[in-house]
Amino acid sequence: MNYEVEQKFPLADATTVEQKLSELGATAHGPVKQIDRYYAHPSRDFAQTDEALRIRRVGDLNFITYKGPKVDQTTKTRRELEIRLPPGPEGDSGFSALLEAVGFRPVAEVRKVRRRLDVPWQGSHVEAALDQVDEVGTFLELELRADEKSLDSARQLITSLAQELGLASSERRSYLELLLAQRK
Repeated sequence: MNYEVEQKFPLADATTVEQKLSELGATAHGPVKQIDRYYAHPSRDFAQTDEALRIRRVGDLNFITYKGPKVDQTTKTRRELEIRLPPGPEGDSGFSALLEAVGFRPVAEVRKVRRRLDVPWQGSHVEAALDQVDEVGTFLELELRADEKSLDSARQLITSLAQELGLASSERRSYLELLLAQRK
Protein backbone atom coordinates (compact mmCIF):
# COMPACT_ATOMS: atom_id res chain seq x y z
CA MET A 1 0.00 0.00 0.00
CA ASN A 2 1.36 3.44 -0.94
CA TYR A 3 1.41 6.30 1.53
CA GLU A 4 2.12 9.98 1.20
CA VAL A 5 4.25 11.22 4.12
CA GLU A 6 3.95 14.99 4.27
CA GLN A 7 4.48 18.01 6.45
CA LYS A 8 3.25 21.45 5.43
CA PHE A 9 4.45 24.78 6.83
CA PRO A 10 3.00 28.26 6.42
CA LEU A 11 5.67 30.67 5.19
CA ALA A 12 6.08 34.33 5.99
CA ASP A 13 9.27 34.50 3.92
CA ALA A 14 9.41 32.05 1.01
CA THR A 15 12.61 33.63 -0.35
CA THR A 16 14.69 32.62 2.67
CA VAL A 17 13.41 29.03 2.60
CA GLU A 18 14.00 28.82 -1.15
CA GLN A 19 17.58 30.01 -0.62
CA LYS A 20 18.17 27.36 2.06
CA LEU A 21 16.78 24.68 -0.26
CA SER A 22 19.11 25.87 -3.01
CA GLU A 23 22.08 25.66 -0.63
CA LEU A 24 21.11 22.03 0.04
CA GLY A 25 21.34 21.32 -3.70
CA ALA A 26 17.63 21.35 -4.53
CA THR A 27 16.68 21.23 -8.19
CA ALA A 28 13.76 23.54 -8.99
CA HIS A 29 11.09 22.95 -11.61
CA GLY A 30 9.03 25.70 -13.20
CA PRO A 31 5.81 26.85 -11.61
CA VAL A 32 2.55 25.16 -12.60
CA LYS A 33 -1.02 26.14 -11.91
CA GLN A 34 -3.10 23.45 -10.21
CA ILE A 35 -6.86 23.48 -9.79
CA ASP A 36 -8.20 20.92 -7.33
CA ARG A 37 -11.98 20.34 -7.26
CA TYR A 38 -13.04 18.46 -4.11
CA TYR A 39 -16.13 16.30 -3.81
CA ALA A 40 -18.44 15.29 -0.98
CA HIS A 41 -19.43 11.63 -0.69
CA PRO A 42 -23.16 10.92 -1.00
CA SER A 43 -23.42 8.81 2.17
CA ARG A 44 -20.54 9.70 4.48
CA ASP A 45 -19.00 12.95 5.64
CA PHE A 46 -15.39 13.16 4.46
CA ALA A 47 -14.80 15.99 6.97
CA GLN A 48 -15.62 13.50 9.74
CA THR A 49 -13.75 10.52 8.27
CA ASP A 50 -10.71 12.66 7.32
CA GLU A 51 -10.80 11.53 3.69
CA ALA A 52 -10.74 13.47 0.43
CA LEU A 53 -11.66 12.92 -3.20
CA ARG A 54 -10.55 15.42 -5.82
CA ILE A 55 -10.02 15.99 -9.50
CA ARG A 56 -6.77 17.87 -10.17
CA ARG A 57 -6.13 19.81 -13.36
CA VAL A 58 -2.56 20.71 -14.25
CA GLY A 59 -2.55 22.30 -17.67
CA ASP A 60 -4.01 19.67 -19.99
CA LEU A 61 -3.52 16.81 -17.49
CA ASN A 62 -6.27 15.49 -15.20
CA PHE A 63 -6.04 13.19 -12.19
CA ILE A 64 -8.55 11.70 -9.76
CA THR A 65 -7.12 11.31 -6.26
CA TYR A 66 -8.41 9.61 -3.11
CA LYS A 67 -6.72 10.45 0.19
CA GLY A 68 -7.40 8.27 3.20
CA PRO A 69 -7.44 9.36 6.84
CA LYS A 70 -4.21 10.55 8.45
CA VAL A 71 -2.46 7.72 10.27
CA ASP A 72 -0.46 9.67 12.88
CA GLN A 73 -0.68 12.81 15.01
CA THR A 74 2.35 14.76 13.76
CA THR A 75 2.53 14.45 9.96
CA LYS A 76 -0.06 14.23 7.23
CA THR A 77 0.78 10.60 6.46
CA ARG A 78 -2.10 8.97 4.63
CA ARG A 79 -2.89 6.42 1.98
CA GLU A 80 -3.13 8.02 -1.45
CA LEU A 81 -4.48 6.58 -4.68
CA GLU A 82 -4.13 8.63 -7.86
CA ILE A 83 -5.24 7.73 -11.37
CA ARG A 84 -4.60 9.71 -14.53
CA LEU A 85 -7.76 10.67 -16.40
CA PRO A 86 -8.08 11.47 -20.10
CA PRO A 87 -6.44 14.82 -20.92
CA GLY A 88 -8.10 18.14 -21.68
CA PRO A 89 -11.43 19.64 -20.68
CA GLU A 90 -13.29 16.49 -21.79
CA GLY A 91 -11.44 14.31 -19.27
CA ASP A 92 -12.14 16.74 -16.45
CA SER A 93 -15.80 17.45 -17.27
CA GLY A 94 -16.55 13.83 -18.19
CA PHE A 95 -15.33 12.41 -14.91
CA SER A 96 -16.94 15.26 -12.95
CA ALA A 97 -20.26 14.41 -14.62
CA LEU A 98 -19.81 10.74 -13.73
CA LEU A 99 -19.15 11.54 -10.06
CA GLU A 100 -22.15 13.83 -9.87
CA ALA A 101 -24.37 11.25 -11.61
CA VAL A 102 -23.64 8.74 -8.81
CA GLY A 103 -24.29 11.25 -6.03
CA PHE A 104 -20.99 13.01 -5.33
CA ARG A 105 -21.24 16.79 -5.19
CA PRO A 106 -18.58 19.46 -5.66
CA VAL A 107 -17.52 21.22 -2.44
CA ALA A 108 -14.92 23.79 -3.50
CA GLU A 109 -11.97 24.43 -5.78
CA VAL A 110 -8.50 25.06 -4.41
CA ARG A 111 -6.37 27.05 -6.85
CA LYS A 112 -2.64 27.31 -6.43
CA VAL A 113 0.62 27.96 -8.17
CA ARG A 114 3.12 25.26 -7.24
CA ARG A 115 6.86 25.32 -7.69
CA ARG A 116 8.31 21.84 -7.15
CA LEU A 117 11.85 21.20 -5.92
CA ASP A 118 13.72 17.90 -5.61
CA VAL A 119 15.83 18.02 -2.44
CA PRO A 120 18.68 15.56 -1.85
CA TRP A 121 18.55 14.73 1.86
CA GLN A 122 20.27 11.98 3.85
CA GLY A 123 20.51 9.62 0.88
CA SER A 124 16.94 10.23 -0.32
CA HIS A 125 15.18 12.73 -2.52
CA VAL A 126 12.44 14.70 -0.78
CA GLU A 127 9.88 16.46 -2.91
CA ALA A 128 9.36 20.04 -1.77
CA ALA A 129 6.57 22.24 -3.07
CA LEU A 130 6.38 26.00 -2.67
CA ASP A 131 2.66 26.72 -2.94
CA GLN A 132 0.91 30.06 -3.34
CA VAL A 133 -2.71 29.14 -2.57
CA ASP A 134 -5.47 31.57 -3.54
CA GLU A 135 -7.30 32.93 -0.48
CA VAL A 136 -5.09 30.89 1.88
CA GLY A 137 -1.41 31.93 1.67
CA THR A 138 2.09 30.62 0.97
CA PHE A 139 3.27 27.21 2.18
CA LEU A 140 6.10 24.74 1.84
CA GLU A 141 5.20 21.06 1.65
CA LEU A 142 7.82 18.36 2.22
CA GLU A 143 6.79 14.95 0.93
CA LEU A 144 7.98 11.38 0.45
CA ARG A 145 6.19 8.29 -0.85
CA ALA A 146 6.53 5.24 1.37
CA ASP A 147 5.19 1.76 1.92
CA GLU A 148 4.16 0.49 5.36
CA LYS A 149 7.68 -0.75 6.18
CA SER A 150 9.35 2.60 5.50
CA LEU A 151 6.81 4.97 7.11
CA ASP A 152 8.88 5.70 10.22
CA SER A 153 12.08 6.39 8.33
CA ALA A 154 10.19 8.65 5.87
CA ARG A 155 8.68 10.62 8.78
CA GLN A 156 12.14 11.01 10.34
CA LEU A 157 13.62 12.25 7.05
CA ILE A 158 10.86 14.83 6.58
CA THR A 159 11.17 16.01 10.20
CA SER A 160 14.94 16.34 10.03
CA LEU A 161 14.78 18.32 6.78
CA ALA A 162 12.16 20.65 8.28
CA GLN A 163 14.44 21.23 11.26
CA GLU A 164 17.40 21.94 8.96
CA LEU A 165 15.27 24.54 7.17
CA GLY A 166 14.27 26.13 10.48
CA LEU A 167 10.61 25.24 10.03
CA ALA A 168 8.28 24.69 12.95
CA SER A 169 4.54 24.62 13.56
CA SER A 170 3.47 22.37 10.73
CA GLU A 171 -0.08 22.72 9.45
CA ARG A 172 -2.02 19.45 9.39
CA ARG A 173 -5.17 20.82 7.80
CA SER A 174 -5.55 20.45 4.04
CA TYR A 175 -5.71 23.44 1.73
CA LEU A 176 -9.43 22.68 1.36
CA GLU A 177 -9.94 22.85 5.14
CA LEU A 178 -7.96 26.10 5.32
CA LEU A 179 -9.92 27.60 2.42
CA LEU A 180 -13.29 26.67 3.92
CA ALA A 181 -12.24 28.08 7.31
CA GLN A 182 -11.10 31.30 5.63
CA ARG A 183 -14.48 31.68 3.89
CA LYS A 184 -16.49 31.31 7.14
